[in-house]
Parts: sequence; structure tokens; C-alpha cells
Amino acid sequence: MRLMFALFATLVATPVVADTPSSFYSAKKILSREVYQSDDRVTFYCGCRFDEQPIPGKPERTRLAPDAASCGLLPRKNANRAARIEWEHVMPAWEFGHQLQCWQQGGRKACRKDPVFKKMEADLYNLVPAVGELNGDRSNFRFGMIPGEPRLYGRCDFEVDFQGRVAEPPPHVRGDVARTYFYMADRYGVRLSRKQLQLFRAWAAEDPVDAVEQRRARRIQAIQGHANPFVE
Repeated sequence: MRLMFALFATLVATPVVADTPSSFYSAKKILSREVYQSDDRVTFYCGCRFDEQPIPGKPERTRLAPDAASCGLLPRKNANRAARIEWEHVMPAWEFGHQLQCWQQGGRKACRKDPVFKKMEADLYNLVPAVGELNGDRSNFRFGMIPGEPRLYGRCDFEVDFQGRVAEPPPHVRGDVARTYFYMADRYGVRLSRKQLQLFRAWAAEDPVDAVEQRRARRIQAIQGHANPFVE
């Protein structure tokens, strides 16, 4: 009886060790089912409500799709991609991947075999729901400030300078972007330039942590087992 009690006590006292999802594919499923729930189903940049919708021409299948009317979204060029939700890496896979040896041996495809890259690619803290066209247009461009206000997506305050390869997020998520970059640099040793650090420090100060960002971080911490210290 004492042995059984001691074993039970050990099991209760031993915490469950969580970790990053095993792949980018599994991360997308977890985000959709466990992190972005009900009222939190809002796209990162444009603030569009999104939910499961039948795929045109395939009513038996569904996909996550934005409600364009909820945010004044207009496609810039690719209406099909603007009609679906994609999971975007705030820090692009190129930005953290090209600092690894595997990237020099074959880019993202080669890095998919690297356990460190797989953890980074699937880290939930670095993934947000975005309108597909914005995800495609942003590509692997770095974040920065763009002169003027060239609105390409209706009322969505997301700007892209294709020639300069720069994307500018709306003010209400600039702090979120900064804290995500700080997290990736801290956890995985990703190097940031002095210019990036200066910009992100300013953004973090101008857009402090809010309740929505905290709630998302708590859900991810429960899944991955560690916090984003720049949020908590």
C-alpha cells in the first residue's frame, strides 16, 4: 500500500512536459482548434472575423475563410487567396532558416529534416492567422515603416513596398510583432540587426501588451510548456 501511494504521489508531482508541435502541419491544426477560439478568431493584421466555410465547388469540404465585410477587406490582385486564412510566420521562415547550416544545403526543403528548424517552424508563438493574399504579398520581407499610406487591401491598414521589400503592420499589432521577434531571438539565438532592434523596441513601447495578447500567450504556454517572457 505504501509503495502504491508513493508511486501515485510521484506521478501526481511530476509535471507533464509539453513541447513545440512536431511539425508546421500539426501546428496549424492546434492553432485552429485550441488557440484561436470563438471570439478570438480575428486575423492578425486586418482584424477580419474568420471561421470555417465551405470551399467553393467542394461543399463537402471546408476551410478557414475571412469575413471581408467585417473588416472592409478588398483583394489587391488575388481574390482566391484573399478568400482564405493562412498561418503566417511573423518572423519568416527564411529569416530564421537562412542562419542555419541546413538552409545553405537546400533551403527550406533541406531544413525540414533539421530538428532545430522544425521546432522553429512549428513554434506557435511565431504563427498568426492572416488573410492569404497578405501572407503571400508580405513574403519574407522585413518589417519597417513605409512613407505615406498606400492602402492596397481596402480598409486593412497593412502596407507593402514590393520594390523595397518592406512590410508595415498596423499600429495595434506592432508591439506583438516586436515581442515575437524578441522571443525568437531569445529562444533560438536568431540574430537581429541593430536597426531591427531599434525599431522593435520603439514598437514594443508604443504598443504594450494587452489582454488579447496575454490570453493567446497563456493558451500557447499550456500547449508548449513555456512562456513568451516578453509577453508575461
